[in-house]
Amino acid sequence: MKRLFLTVVAVLSMTMTFAENENLNNTSNASAYNMAVNYDKLADCLGLSTDQAEAVQDIHTSFCADMMNAAGANADERNGMIKKAVEKDLKYMRYVLTENQYRKYLMLLNATFNNRGLEM
Repeated sequence: MKRLFLTVVAVLSMTMTFAENENLNNTSNASAYNMAVNYDKLADCLGLSTDQAEAVQDIHTSFCADMMNAAGANADERNGMIKKAVEKDLKYMRYVLTENQYRKYLMLLNATFNNRGLEM
């Protein structure tokens, strides 16, 4: 009886450990997809006018929502959703930004994806 009780306790504790690690991985994965930025610093870095800053904020807010939707999707759908979100973001940014600003934005976005371990 004592062995049975110890076996049950061991199995339950191992199950709880695995479940805890899975929840931690999901949390860290979700935070990697959070693309929120400080828009004032982004505007300073890119040298945006007031109108450009407002447009960039609207476009990037939509991009953040798309990325959070991708974070909650299945793994097989996630890459496609990320690719669509990035393509949409870049298409709109290309319209708003000058060539030099767009190049800087691409470098920042690429660095952000690399630092978070995400694939574009």
